[in-house]
Amino acid sequence: MEYHNPVLRQLSVDYLVTNPDGIYVDVTYGGGGHSRCIMEKLQQGRLVAFDQDADAQSQLIEDERFTFVASNFKNLGRFLKYHQAYPVDGILADLGVSSHQFDTPERGFSYREDGALDMRMNNQTGRSAQDVVNQYDEKALSDVFYRYGELSDGRALARRILKARDSQSITTTQQLVEVLKPTLPRGKENKSLSRIFQAIRIEVNQEMSVLEAFLEQTVDALKVGGRLVIISYHSLEDRLVKNFLRAGNFSGEVEKDFFGNPLSPFKLVTRKAIVPDTEEINLNPRARSAKLRVAEKINPVNHGNRV
Repeated sequence: MEYHNPVLRQLSVDYLVTNPDGIYVDVTYGGGGHSRCIMEKLQQGRLVAFDQDADAQSQLIEDERFTFVASNFKNLGRFLKYHQAYPVDGILADLGVSSHQFDTPERGFSYREDGALDMRMNNQTGRSAQDVVNQYDEKALSDVFYRYGELSDGRALARRILKARDSQSITTTQQLVEVLKPTLPRGKENKSLSRIFQAIRIEVNQEMSVLEAFLEQTVDALKVGGRLVIISYHSLEDRLVKNFLRAGNFSGEVEKDFFGNPLSPFKLVTRKAIVPDTEEINLNPRARSAKLRVAEKINPVNHGNRV
């Protein structure tokens, strides 16, 4: 896969597809790596794939059983109903940024490449990283770094940016790197830059609120017995996923009915997160941080207060 090398491809699809005649959803299509693997396991089944990135449309599968939706997966329920694919037998989400996006300098996702400070998953619309870096005040910027990058020196980073942009706007990735270099801990520059760029990207794309909206919709979108398979790449999103699959809410506290029975809409298929083995990490270093979690929807009488 030149466009994107999917992480845990075969394993995640094996967990997902339990009925070859069922309806499945890949909400992060990218280059279609997971989707093609799903299609290989289907007989009379259907696959609906989502991706808001226009670049993904150059990689579409030509098959009458395949439907592509050019939209953010926060619109899951609406589009599945529109395409008469509701409820479904399984939903797969491979979160984060694709290799193609990282390796395209003009998208601005990587601190290692010089390109426009963009970072939009859908680069046709919305606020860019350049807008965040040049328009947010000190408190707003430091909050982004602390909340989404888990950086304790967010205030110092924000001050450095504000001082630099007094002279000129920061418009490229390497400009931003040069501005921040003096404040980065020696010997940990790459780790800090990775977290800084992650924080800005999450803010630009509102990734946490989008993930919450998506997860909430999966409960009704799945049939009883349907599976939710999610691959996450950093602790913030993995925590949300872990809590939701365990409890059906984002606090992780399992509610119980009058008789003490748990009200979670899911049962866990994988008790612990599955991580790539050494061989896969050697082939694809970006797989290092991946965590795979799987849950199955149980009888709807146990839904309770889901979120």
